[in-house]
Amino acid sequence: MQLARWWKLRSKRSLAMTFVTLVAPSLLLPADKAHAPVLTLDRIRQSGTVRLGYYADAGPFSYQDEGGRPAGYAIELCKEIAKDIKRELQAPSMAVEFVLVTGADRYTLLQQGKLDLLCGPSVETFARRAQVSFSAPIFVGGLGALVRADAPAQIRETLAGREAPYRPQWRGSVMLALQKRTFSAVPGTTSMTWLSGKLDEFKIDAKIVPVENYKAGVQHVLNRSTDVLFGERSILLDAAKNSSASTDLLVLDRRFTFEPMAFALARDDDDFRLLVDHSLSSLSRSGEAQTFYKKFFGEPDENMLAFFRMNTLPE
Repeated sequence: MQLARWWKLRSKRSLAMTFVTLVAPSLLLPADKAHAPVLTLDRIRQSGTVRLGYYADAGPFSYQDEGGRPAGYAIELCKEIAKDIKRELQAPSMAVEFVLVTGADRYTLLQQGKLDLLCGPSVETFARRAQVSFSAPIFVGGLGALVRADAPAQIRETLAGREAPYRPQWRGSVMLALQKRTFSAVPGTTSMTWLSGKLDEFKIDAKIVPVENYKAGVQHVLNRSTDVLFGERSILLDAAKNSSASTDLLVLDRRFTFEPMAFALARDDDDFRLLVDHSLSSLSRSGEAQTFYKKFFGEPDENMLAFFRMNTLPE
């Protein structure tokens, strides 16, 4: 009986040791190691493809040309970054795939590993940093306003920050011009957040009509269903210039906010972010970034030249 009990106990211990040897090590790993996401460079190496996200209607940063191909300032920068990724992985024949994204799915695709880099203008905010990470800045942007060229002078002067000389200079008279108006912005953008906040802050009784994209917003202004379209000023300028009714549109000179723009990428991937930032800095140092800028925006002014210098890090 003692021998039988000893053998039974020994068998149980043997089974337990087998479990510990084969299974338990994975259970003993820290949670962040056991469920660690695949890093971007590893995923690219395994798939043999660099996947770059882009927008169809965010010119001159990211858009589709007449042939339906991705084009724009951000696209040119990302093509150069893709070359550096290939060199880093020693894979010159690696494929580069451009994936069309929307404002609704862009960050989700990054989180799911279906994109490696978002090649469009992204404004870094704390809310967005909870979802994704960002590269070094690629552009100095800011919120602007688009109206009809024949919009009432009171609206244009008020939004431009100028009060008509015949009106009393007090805050209430400035806000009066914006009461009972209709404003538009693209949902999910900092423009929409800013617009909603300002209407609440100044107690302006106005209507906000969300628009699917900048093209739709321009059409709302043209058909007078929206008084003002708010958005990234550079994109507004491009949308107005490329509209068939460009002479009927006016982008105000005023910039309401200062918003550096960057590329979005997956969180917690310092190696990939370092590669992207190094590539961007090298493009500024060589003058290639400035060449791309001229192609899509024209000659850079002194502020933009200073921006390039500030974002060029030494080796």
